[in-house]
Amino acid sequence: MPSRRAVLSLLAASVVCAAAHADGGDDPFGSLQWPDLKREFFGTAKVVFDGKVQVQGPSFAEDPMNVPISLRADASLGPVEEIVVLVDRNPIRKVLSFYPQQALPSLSFRFKLEQGSPVRAFARTRDGLWHGGGAWVDSSGGGCTVSGATRKDGSWTQTLGQARGKLFASSPVGGENASRLRVMVMHPMDTGLVGGIPAFYVNRLAVRDEQGRELLRLATFEPVSENPVFSFDFPGRVAGGLRLTGTDNNGNRIEGRIEGRIE
Repeated sequence: MPSRRAVLSLLAASVVCAAAHADGGDDPFGSLQWPDLKREFFGTAKVVFDGKVQVQGPSFAEDPMNVPISLRADASLGPVEEIVVLVDRNPIRKVLSFYPQQALPSLSFRFKLEQGSPVRAFARTRDGLWHGGGAWVDSSGGGCTVSGATRKDGSWTQTLGQARGKLFASSPVGGENASRLRVMVMHPMDTGLVGGIPAFYVNRLAVRDEQGRELLRLATFEPVSENPVFSFDFPGRVAGGLRLTGTDNNGNRIEGRIEGRIE
């Protein structure tokens, strides 16, 4: 018969395991980095892996500096206030935060991947709950620790901050009335992990209507790919006169017009 101490130890272990499971310990990837990741970015907030956030990416990233990722949150979640994208095994783990506002909770973009890793998206609903999903992307590595093409040839100085966008009358998500917006910003997006090149990246982007009201907003970080392209989806037709605005971490302003008019 086990001793009283052994019984107490087993009970304590059960409590710890139960707490870990309720607090996001049921990580579908079994990642060793997940507990630290959760503590750093979510604190005491509740995180669940419930299949309502989908992340799509390549099984193997042939170009680790330009890894395509698409994500979306299921409509059953209701309004989504924020989506955070994290990469467990990148030296800089946070890729971006997306605030959909008038847009659908879906996003496509490219990022830098240092080594094979879970790539995760978490959607925060109005009740404060974070819903998580992800995809494993393998890689030959090195995406965060080498210079981009425009940094190597010096052409970034001629194109820095140039931005443009285009509206499309259809979207692969959101139903038959949905529309898509694609924007591009010219920027080297330096991670600061290459010798002699400090971190230099776009840190804020917003799409505004003719009255200057924000329709969506992004906070972006070093792992986003050079000359980033983002695709957003709207539940209906979007009027023209939209503007893309933003800044980088050195205070340079970004402004561009969006072509097309969908009403």
